[in-house]
Amino acid sequence: QRTGTEMTEGLVTGDKGIVRCWWPGGHADYLAYHDDEWGRPTTDDTRLFEKICLEGFQAGLSWLTILRKREAFRAGFAGFDPATVAGFGSNDVERLLGDAGIVRHRGKIQSTINNAARALEVADEFGSLAAYLWSWEPTVEPRNPDDPIPATTPESTALSKDLKKRGWSFVGPTTAYAFMQATGMVNDHLPGCTLHAVVEAERAALLRPTR
Repeated sequence: QRTGTEMTEGLVTGDKGIVRCWWPGGHADYLAYHDDEWGRPTTDDTRLFEKICLEGFQAGLSWLTILRKREAFRAGFAGFDPATVAGFGSNDVERLLGDAGIVRHRGKIQSTINNAARALEVADEFGSLAAYLWSWEPTVEPRNPDDPIPATTPESTALSKDLKKRGWSFVGPTTAYAFMQATGMVNDHLPGCTLHAVVEAERAALLRPTR
């Protein structure tokens, strides 16, 4: 139990009285991510591409590990600009495999390059990557507040299936749902978390991208 905190039903009240979800623990960088990024709706193509790639790299690891390597990932993958990454070749793969700042997994590195090309195809078809991805947003509230947060949903399973049909990789249903949570397509801050209402307000005000 951490000094200066009180935990109730998955919520932690911090020193300044801010009520948060339990999962950031006491890590300052993780707390900042919870407060400032996770669940905040974004329609920026580059940030969406980055997020779905990093969720793929996270498979089998903790998100905190990826978060702490994110700046190295951004440097290695040209800020996750899909047009630039799609042009990466074998020399870039070897360069990235030699980069101790990232997760050096050949399959995931090659997947990111492949997915960049697929992202450009989707953007060409739908007008933007955001218009395509946000078209998979659930149209109704997914569950009762007392229900546990799932690892997958019918929408994330459908998104995963469609991405794979379009040639993407490392985009399974669990990865797809983590992506939806992180980018505000659903609001999985726990009821009672200070950020739950913040995300609800931002989602209500968001102008959804259209095809």
